[in-house]
This record gives sequence, C-alpha cells and structure tokens, in this order.
Amino acid sequence: MAIDWDFWGRVMNDYEEVARTQPRDLSRAIQRGIPPALRGMTWQLMAAAKDANLEFVYSELLKQSSPHEKSIARDLSRTFPKHAYFVDADGVGQENLFNVVKAYSLYDDEVGYTQGLQFIVGPLLLNMPDEEAFSVLVRLMKAYDLRSHYTPNMPGLQLRLFQFDRLVEELAPTVFLHMLRQGVKSSMYASQWFLTLFGYRFPLELVSAVFDLVFAEGVEAVFRFAVSLLRRNEAHLLTLEFEDLIDFLKNGLFEVYAPDEEERARNPDAQYKVHEFVREALQVRITPMMLDQFGEEWASLCAAQTAHTAELDALRKANLQLSIQVRQLEASLAQINAEHCDLVKQVVASRLDREELEDELVKYKLAYADLSHLAAAERASTSSLQVRRQSELSTASSRSGDENPLPAPPAPPLPPRQASGSGGGAAAALSGIGRGWFGGSAGGTPVRRTSSNMSGGGW
Repeated sequence: MAIDWDFWGRVMNDYEEVARTQPRDLSRAIQRGIPPALRGMTWQLMAAAKDANLEFVYSELLKQSSPHEKSIARDLSRTFPKHAYFVDADGVGQENLFNVVKAYSLYDDEVGYTQGLQFIVGPLLLNMPDEEAFSVLVRLMKAYDLRSHYTPNMPGLQLRLFQFDRLVEELAPTVFLHMLRQGVKSSMYASQWFLTLFGYRFPLELVSAVFDLVFAEGVEAVFRFAVSLLRRNEAHLLTLEFEDLIDFLKNGLFEVYAPDEEERARNPDAQYKVHEFVREALQVRITPMMLDQFGEEWASLCAAQTAHTAELDALRKANLQLSIQVRQLEASLAQINAEHCDLVKQVVASRLDREELEDELVKYKLAYADLSHLAAAERASTSSLQVRRQSELSTASSRSGDENPLPAPPAPPLPPRQASGSGGGAAAALSGIGRGWFGGSAGGTPVRRTSSNMSGGGW
C-alpha cells in the first residue's frame, strides 16, 4: 500500500490543524499504519509529549542512583532478546533501556520498577532518542492512565481485566464459556497484554501497530486487539484443554498472522500480516458506553467488596476484643482453679487430720474399754474374795460356837465418831472375831497355837 507522503508531511508540519480539520483522514491513515520513519515523531505529536523540561529532568535523574538498579539490569537481557538493537549486553540499546527505566523509577517512586515496564520502553527507543522516550513514557503513564496498571494492587489492571471478561462474554460467548469450563481466567494470560501492550512475546511489527492505535485511541484499543485475537482463533481454542489452552493464549495467538510457507519461500524476510491484524481489530465494535457500563459494574463490585472487607475488619476487631476477654477470663479461671486446688488440699489435709484424730479416739476408747473391763474384773475378784472370806469366817465361827463355845470378847469401846456407825463397828467386830478366832487375847496379846494346846479337844 502506497504511503501518502504529502498527507504525512502536513501531519508533521501541523498535527493539531490536521487533527482538527481532517480527523477522519488522519484516523484512516493511522489505521493503515504510520510510516516507520515517521512513527516516533507521530507518537510524540499524538501524545503531546514533546517537553524540554521533562528532558532536562531526565538528564538530572541519570546522575542519581536507584534502589531498583539490580532488578532492572537483571531483566534487560529478557527484553526483545532477538532484536539486534537490544541483543548486545554492552550495546547502546540495553544502556538506553536501563537509563530510561531507572530514571522513571526515580521520577515516580510509587510505581518504582515493575516487570513489564521495559517492554513499553523498548518500542519507544526503537523510534526515538532515550530522552524523548522518557517524556513519552511519562505521558503514557499519566495521560493514558497506564500508570494505574503498575501502582500497588494494580487497580487499573484489575478494571481492564474485568472489562475484558465482560467484552469476551458478549462478543465471543462461545470462547468465554469454553474457558470458563476449563477454569481459565483472563488474569492467567491477558495481564501481560495490558501491562506490556502486547510487547511481551508478540512480534515487534504487530506491537508497533498496537502502539499506533493506543496513541490514537487510548489504552482501550488493547481491547479491540484482544477480542479480535480470540475470535480469529476461536475454532482452535475450542479444541484445547487447560494447560494447552494457557500456553496457546500466551504464545500462539499471533501465529495466524504469520506469513505462510509459500510467502517465506518467496521472501525470507516476510513479516507478519500487520494490515490484516489491524483491520480485524478495527472490526470489533466496542463503544465507550459499553466500557463505562462495565466500569460501573466493577465499581459496584469493588464497593461491595470494600463493604465486605470493612465488615470482616469489624468482625476481626470484635473477635480480637473477645479473644482478649477470653484470655482474661482464662487467666481468672486459672487463678480460681489454683485457689480451688489450695482449698481442696486444705480440705483433704483437714480430713486426714480428722481421720487421724478419729483413729486415736478409737484407740483411746478401746483402751478405756479394756481398762474398764480390767477394773470391773478386779472389783469382781476382790468382792468374790471378800465374800469367800466372810463365808469362811462365818463357817468357822458357827463351828466354833457349836463345838467349843467361847465367851464373846467384850466389845472394845468405840470412838465417839463411830459409836453410832455400823460399818466401823462391823469391821471392828470382824477384827475382834478374827483375833479371838486365831487366839488373840482381849488385850491384844497374840496366843501361839501349838500342837500341845490343841491336843486337848481340837476345834
């Protein structure tokens, strides 16, 4: 397709005038493809990125060091490794790529450095000097809202993925249902499309075409290419299962635009079918109203999620308070249990003491009973002996009175205290009887009994 150099000359001379007076002609010219020789300047004009102040800031940032330098240097060799401009580790390409990414990590410390950023910078450096590439990168981040893809939690990327899911559901429902059944989520394969604007894995000629439409229409142009790729590969996608499906979505979608073997045979340097790629993307009808509607749905989901998160936070706080109270109650319970154990020990000790006292009391009672029995036995024995003696005395006295009565000895005079008593008199009488019986005189002189004085008559 011939290039209308006159038209592009007017664009270079006064882009704003052409955009104002010939917007459709400019749009069609961009869709047909920006001439490679003019691509860098056209991107800057469309993005309004020509800024001497930013270029000066860039030169100052190069003099500083970034905390992300090691990570940036490690990823340089992974950025377009087959392209001649970036293949040499010590070449200008990798040096400029490092400088631009490092400068931006210092310029926007909230974003810092995120993997994928170098795939945005690479195509810029292929079309313009590094200081201009830095200015265009800043404009892409701010004016085109690419920055929200790289900030913490990536809110912009999450919104794009949700909108993309809804677009696929409406514009390619068969593919959507197949991937849903296979458990394939858009975040598994499409994140790199929005983060790198298809720069990761895709051929550079296709990436340049994507950049053309992104600068002309905004990041939303990525939706056109993404949906177009799924619809173009629909028949093959429906035959794949999970692992093969993921691999093809990441690495094989663009091969439908590769030159066939006959073309390669005729021209070994044949490139991908860029015009067909762009034409099919432009046939995908995506209106701003659709994206706004899906954006509102996403906002509602986020609000519900935020409310749910707030509720969970409140429940966590309440749970924390309850946990603290439970720990306090457990501590109180442990203290009460310890006191209870002490009381139980005291009660057990008291019971043991009481049992010991009861055992001793039983022993004392048994000893007392034994002593009582012994005392009773002794009393009984003493009483029996006295009765026997009295019986013997009575018997002896009766015999003596019958065989050889003796005059009763005169009763000794009783003491005044015992004169009227009977016990003492009886004892004295018994005593006198005894002395008389055994031969005692009235005066108390004992009489010795011998065989001579007993031979006269016996008892």
